[in-house]
Formats: sequence, C-alpha cells, structure tokens
Amino acid sequence: VAVGIYQDSRHTTPEKFFIEACDEGADAVLAIDRVSNEMTLTGKKDVPPSAVTKPISWNVGSLLGHAVWKAVDFDVVSYKKTVLHLSEIQSQENKTFLSMINNVLTTDGFYFCTDFDLTHTLQRLANTSPDFQEMSLFERADQRFVWNGNLLRELAGQPELHKFAIPVVHGFIVMKPCRINGKIFEWILISRRSCFRAGVRYYVRGIDSEGHAANFVETEQIVLYEGAKASFVQTRGSMPFYWSQRPNLKYKPKPIISKTMSHLDGFQRHFDSQLLIYGKQTILNLVNQKGSEKPLEQAFAKMVTGMNNGMLNYIAFDFHKECSHMRWDRLQILVDTVAETQDEYNYFMVNSEGKTVAQQRGVFRSNCMDCLDRTNVIQSLLARRSLQSQLQRMGVLNVGQRIEEQAEFEKIYKNAWADNANACAVQYAGTGALKTDFTRTGKRTRWGLLMDGWNSMIRYYKNNFSDGVRQDSIDLFLGNFAVDESDGPTPLRVQKDWKFLTLPIIMLVAFSMCIVCLLMAGDTWTETLAYVMFWGAASAITATIILFNGQDFVDAPKLVHKEKMD
Repeated sequence: VAVGIYQDSRHTTPEKFFIEACDEGADAVLAIDRVSNEMTLTGKKDVPPSAVTKPISWNVGSLLGHAVWKAVDFDVVSYKKTVLHLSEIQSQENKTFLSMINNVLTTDGFYFCTDFDLTHTLQRLANTSPDFQEMSLFERADQRFVWNGNLLRELAGQPELHKFAIPVVHGFIVMKPCRINGKIFEWILISRRSCFRAGVRYYVRGIDSEGHAANFVETEQIVLYEGAKASFVQTRGSMPFYWSQRPNLKYKPKPIISKTMSHLDGFQRHFDSQLLIYGKQTILNLVNQKGSEKPLEQAFAKMVTGMNNGMLNYIAFDFHKECSHMRWDRLQILVDTVAETQDEYNYFMVNSEGKTVAQQRGVFRSNCMDCLDRTNVIQSLLARRSLQSQLQRMGVLNVGQRIEEQAEFEKIYKNAWADNANACAVQYAGTGALKTDFTRTGKRTRWGLLMDGWNSMIRYYKNNFSDGVRQDSIDLFLGNFAVDESDGPTPLRVQKDWKFLTLPIIMLVAFSMCIVCLLMAGDTWTETLAYVMFWGAASAITATIILFNGQDFVDAPKLVHKEKMD
C-alpha cells in the first residue's frame, strides 16, 4: 500500500505514481512503479498529461519562514492494479485492514514541514552539530514523534529519496499573529504525540518494558517577535509504572497495579531518558488522593523516593478536591507553589541579534489519569506565566502589564489551549476534552458541566464498544502488528463467545416483556405483578451476569499480543 509519503500533489497512471514535492520551485518528482515497486527520481516533465492529479495538503502557517502543512485528505492506494489474486477470506480481511488504516488517518492532527524539523523543539535544534544540520529531515528526526516511520522504512536505504521521506507528527499545531500595545508577534503552540506506546484511553496505560509512557505528549509554546524567539516546553504522560485499567462495562474501571512486573526498572528507564532529553523534572501528579486513584498516587510517590535522584521533584495536587464546589481559583495554589522552580527552569530564548540569552533547564511533567483534562488546565496556566516573562523581556508587554488584562490576546490564548485539549482528547479518548469551559473563559460554567456529562457518556460508549478496533488500527498503522500475506488465519477471525450475543438478547427480551406487562395489565393486579416480577428478575439477573463478565462484552483489541498490553 502506497501510504506514508506526504506531498502537495500525487499524479496517478495505471503504470506509475508520481509524487510531487511541496517545495516551491522544486522540480524533482518521485516515480513509483506499480508493478515492480521500484522507486526512482524524475522531473515534472516526465509526468504524463493523462495522469490523474490530486492535491492533499493544507497550509497551516509559517514557522520561522518555513511552510507548515496539515494533511487533510488521504488515499490508501494499492500498488496492485487488481486484488483478484486474493482468496475470498483474504479479500474480506484486506477490506478490514484498509478500513483500520483509514480509521487512523481520519483522526485529525497530522502535520509536516518539508524544510524544517517539526519533531524537535527550538532549543534542541539550536544545540545541534554541523553534522546534524547536514542530515535529511528523515535521518535526524526525533523518532518518538515520527508517526509515519513504519510507512517510510522502505525509503531508508535510498538516501537520494529522503527528500520525499517527510516525517509526520501527530498532535496539534496552531499559529496566531497577535497584537499587544500595537506590537505584532507570532504565538505558536505545538503538541507532539509520541508514537511509542501509542493507543487509546483504557487499553494503553502506564509504561512498556522500554520505559515509554502511554499518551506521552511534548507541548511547546513559541513566541516570535522582530527576530527574537522564545519557547517553553512541558510534557505529559501516563504514570510511568506498570498498571492497567481495562474496560469492563463499569463507568470507571478499577485501576490495577501489576504485582509481577519490576516497576522500578521501567520507571528508571523512563526517567533516565527524560532527564537526558529535558534536564530536571518536576512531576505534577493531579490524580485523586482518595478512592481508586489513591494507590496509584502512593505508588508514584514511593517510586520517586526509591529512585533517590536530586533531579526529580514530585508534587501531588488533588485537582478535584482542591477545585471542588467550583473553586477554580484554588489552582493558583499550585502555580504559586512551583513558581520558584519555574523561574529556576527558565525557558529558551534567542535575542534579535541571534544570541542565546536563556536555556530551559527542566520541565514540568504533568499527569492525571488520562493526562488530558486536568493536565491541560494546569499546563495552560504554567505556559501563561512563562509567556508573561517572555513578552516583558522582548518589550511587547510594558512594566506592570499583565497578559490577563490583554482581552484580545487572552481570548486567542484560551481558545487555542482549549483546542489543544480537544485535539489530544479526541486522539486518545475519542471525544473532546472536559473542563474546556474553564480554559476558554477562566471560570467553570453550568453549560460546561452539561457538556462534560455529554462527552463522558460518549467516552463510556467508545471506550467499551469501539476502542478495541481503534487500538488495533493504531498498532497496524505503526507496524506493531505485521500482516501475514499467507492464507492462514489472522487474529481478526477470532469468534466471540456465545455469551456475547445470547445474554444481551435475553436481557433485552426480558426487559421488553417487563414493560409490556406493565402497559398491558392482566385480569388481576396479582397476575400483573407476578409477570412483572418474573420478567424484571430475568432482566436483572441477566444484567448482573453481563456486568460480572464485563470484559467479555467490551470491544477488546485482537491484534495486540498480551505481553504488549500488560
């Protein structure tokens, strides 16, 4: 399947694909033979006039003079001209696999740039060697954030084709020209989702054996003004030890901490990597300190103590308790608590003469259970505090002025962070984020609470009845599962147990009969009561059996090996 090369236009003929680069004025065209699969370089003049042409990208904006593109349309195109050689079973499974690939591609948030490295922060790019600068984008990309790495693997051995092997990041990018005090500056927010331990909300929690955390996202806020540039980086990721929370039809499945895995080994691998990349770490653990979330908070705190590393700082903040009864002003308690640490960590800044005047020496690593709603709220507050200092230093804000007082910019800022929350939430949980009314307006509203309830209902349905397919789709797309081209059985052919269909039907029939008996009363009330009690009991007993065996009734992944999911 020809997927993974993202470009401005694709030209198709029965014999070949011609891939045209986005770069303005570029003449090089990648020709792919549909029979031999051979890839060669050619020019625009070699594209036949009869070729069918389709543009498939949209310009998001410009970052330091480089066009940033968002992939808004996709085609999964077969190299083969026909699929008649497939058996009936293979043909059916091929359709299923193609729909799974499309499932991932239609999840919003794929971005790329043909002449700038979107996978690295401004600070990482500034601290590179001349050899690094000579590498192609494909070679030098941060592999954590290259979502099409598996799809581009066949180009790896042909350096002359690397121009067409453009790394694609998944997440969220917004670029806004803004004005304060008549001074125009560019404000940019970039969230990069890791493709390591990628997946959906309840099926991917904690870490894997290599220390990669679930739902890990690096978020960078950038300001550009009259040649000066500044950036502030934060991270989020699942609590980095071995725990799971499999859906089982309950609204909130109980989290389970593994009793067989060596937690400290994986924990150490995770933070060794984080400290190497980002420097000092302050962990902001926002989970509840009571109920089912309490053991997770205690385990996290215990492991930080056990690691005994002065570069790691741990702060537990019970978000829901502190902000109960709409007391959202209490978030300032956490911001004030970490203010001194944030000043110490600083941010990256280059002045208008090109001189580096500040380096960021640590990051805040925030998490809640999903690393979505609570996490995004806190990140937006810390980012605003950093931005306040940056804009004052650049001369955009006058002495004594506050960002909160700049109504026009504050609206842009809050909406962008809320959009960021929604993008990350849709990609991991399947719905928009919760609590975005606070991010957008600075206060909690009753309408926001109603929308949170609606999104929570949608999440419940998707997490229980469609996330297995979503997880399989992501693993297929990223190459975690390789399709066997033989005619042997695949995990997709696993049949559900008889209980899966029989018990829900019995429950539905029993419940329906109970309603019918209530509406169509018998000759006596005792007869009616007897019928209602019988069918009501049948319905309740069946529902209890279904709930007791909840994991048998949810949509579970089929392609992922058990050891990968633990």
